[in-house]
Amino acid sequence: MSEDLLSFEPATGEELWRGPVSRVDDEVEIARRAWPAWAAQAVTFRAETLRRFADRVKAESERLADLIARETGKPLWEARTEVESVANKVDISVKAYAERTPNRRIEGAMGLRNAVRHKPHGALAVLGPYNFPAHLPNGHIVPALLAGNSVLFKPSEKTPATGAKLVELFHSAGVPKEVLRLVLGGPATGKALASHEGIDGLLFTGSARTGLALSRQFAATPGKMLALEMGGNNPIVVWDTADLRTAAILVAQSAFLSAGQRCTNARRLIIKDALADRLIEEVKSLANRLIVDHPHADPAPYMGPVIDNEAADGLTESFLILMSSGGQVIRHMTRPQAGRPFLTPGIIDVTAMAERPDIELFGPLLQVIRVESFEAAIAEANNTAFGLSAALIGGTPQLYDQFWANARAGVINWNRPTNGASSAAPFGGVGLSGNHRPSAFYAADYCAYPVASSESDALRASIGVGLRETEDGKPPLIRKGFL
Repeated sequence: MSEDLLSFEPATGEELWRGPVSRVDDEVEIARRAWPAWAAQAVTFRAETLRRFADRVKAESERLADLIARETGKPLWEARTEVESVANKVDISVKAYAERTPNRRIEGAMGLRNAVRHKPHGALAVLGPYNFPAHLPNGHIVPALLAGNSVLFKPSEKTPATGAKLVELFHSAGVPKEVLRLVLGGPATGKALASHEGIDGLLFTGSARTGLALSRQFAATPGKMLALEMGGNNPIVVWDTADLRTAAILVAQSAFLSAGQRCTNARRLIIKDALADRLIEEVKSLANRLIVDHPHADPAPYMGPVIDNEAADGLTESFLILMSSGGQVIRHMTRPQAGRPFLTPGIIDVTAMAERPDIELFGPLLQVIRVESFEAAIAEANNTAFGLSAALIGGTPQLYDQFWANARAGVINWNRPTNGASSAAPFGGVGLSGNHRPSAFYAADYCAYPVASSESDALRASIGVGLRETEDGKPPLIRKGFL
């Protein structure tokens, strides 16, 4: 009997779903056999198939949103926004594919032409995260299928039910079952898929630790595509603003949306010392008002639980470590429901700490750092090996220009939250946040590769120099031949 993978609701601990663990070798073989026929279809055919998928998502939007909310613990209203992003991804990807991978043809003399076209890689593996179990893997799957690849999708072992539902919707829309394969399992299954010689590339969203391991692994296989979308230790800088209330709202959104479980959440609040006390009081007051409850609660919560008790335990331990290492508590992180992974927002001033840990604390935990000058604020913002998202709140256009020019991040916002990325723009980071393979609108770039061609309808060739004379004394020039 095959081993089963189980999924539990974070808010209740109840079993939500179970399914058999996949055999990786079998799944890879099926996907490899299937992709040439899929790639041979016209791109318009693949696009229309994916548009039917978008229609299927819209038709089952409430059912899918409910499943996401139950499996991740995120509020139902937020799960609905994720479903909307899944449906919208198709049209964005079709537009991106046309703009990023166009066929080009340059006519030359005597029928010669130069052409640029794009080919799919083959069978691509997609490893999805648990925080956006539909939207983020979908951001890889749709462009990969559109480009003509087959896809082996392994959802996070913490959110397999959403992954299975997503694949079901693709298949019901007409994507062949052989072209999109659902690969279920835990970390061992993920490692087996990532290291399988039969895949032509891996599209990954997840932690920097796993991303680094994959980068080392793929270094020996340069012929395979590797796109890494990892986390961040993101800064939000507040400077010279009289509207501290609005600034506090932007800080709270940046730090605590999705219970801090977005890779773009602000982890560090860097603030001008002269503003610090007043702004911190505003942020603390707002954090006190944030409702933390189960996904379907009434009134609707701002935050649900984090994904599981292991994650909650790790975050509370991190808070205690920061506190015992010199951090000054502004707002304690607590566990309001015994035995369940609910966390209240934690805020701690780490200005006096000699060494601050440069890690992604993936939850509702905000570290405060006070600085005296804007140059010091930028230096502190860049005091990380990550480089995903950064935001400046307040300041002048000139200060924003300075911030934009010097902040090291792939997403840089002004008077907007750190987590306000658009699917119609590229999304990715530098350093430990990515490997220069931005996703979203630029996902088309890593789902197909360019092929340059020099073409002619007839044979034409000549060698004008460097030939010995022939025995009959004729000139050494080989004249053009025509077919």
